[in-house]
Amino acid sequence: MAENSVRSVAVVGAGLVGLGWAIVFSRAGLPVKIYDASAEARAAALSRLKANLYDLKAAGLLENAAELLGRMRVVETLADAVADADYVQESVFERVNVKTEIANAIGPLLKTGAVVGSSSSGIPASAFTEHATNRDRFLIVHPVNPPHLIPLVELVPAPWTDPAIVPAVRRFMNAVGQVPIVVNREVEGFILNRLQGALLNEAWALFEEGYASVEDIDLTVSHGLGFRWSFMGPFETIDLNAPGGVADYARRLGPLYHGIAKARSNPKPWNEDLLGRVEAQRREKLALDELPERSAWRDRRLMALLRHKNTQSDR
Repeated sequence: MAENSVRSVAVVGAGLVGLGWAIVFSRAGLPVKIYDASAEARAAALSRLKANLYDLKAAGLLENAAELLGRMRVVETLADAVADADYVQESVFERVNVKTEIANAIGPLLKTGAVVGSSSSGIPASAFTEHATNRDRFLIVHPVNPPHLIPLVELVPAPWTDPAIVPAVRRFMNAVGQVPIVVNREVEGFILNRLQGALLNEAWALFEEGYASVEDIDLTVSHGLGFRWSFMGPFETIDLNAPGGVADYARRLGPLYHGIAKARSNPKPWNEDLLGRVEAQRREKLALDELPERSAWRDRRLMALLRHKNTQSDR
């Protein structure tokens, strides 16, 4: 597979992630077939896509929403979606049994040379592709939700994935405007969720131990760490935070961080009492029925940030 050999794409799963992927591929000029086992999801897909595309147009992130919509087609069968596709993005419900069933169904339908990327956020491909036909054509291609607004993609091969596929998919993801990274071998949670999990575990622990409120912990990230992290990663951050660069920073503050890590050598699970207290503080801030409206606000803020980032150089 080469990025310029991908002339058609299938998206299997028409939820939030799958429809975001459809926008990514259509935005890159590719025809996209969309399939979902749910007739209800298939029926709603185009109207949901239309709303998302016109939001992007209003944010100045695309010029012709109708053109993108015209490249997308919802089909009634998995075979219709997959049979002619050079690349398949699977985004079904994240359960091993569901992933296994869809991998087993997709495998025999693949054309020669086609590749399947799974949107799994933590389940490795080895857990659900072992017995799939053409299992060497499957790998994890994990996006951040929503993928049409946040470009990072994690590529994680199974032990039996054809080694030539990973660099080819990386080139393809670059070609459609995403920012792929390669996870060299399978690890629970991959890279993004392991990093996010470390922060989340500390956030829950700090709240449970009474050091700060839920809102103030959120503010620490949104108005502190998140400012730098929106355009640079942790290693570059500390490289710029000491006169002598990353080595100087590590020598100065390494003992502090080591002490913090040792203090969390026996992490506690997020128990029901803790969950209830965090939930209570969040619901004081945002009623449950207001979550969709706040999610739409989040997406608008991401659009504004993406528009800004698109005008800036990384160097």
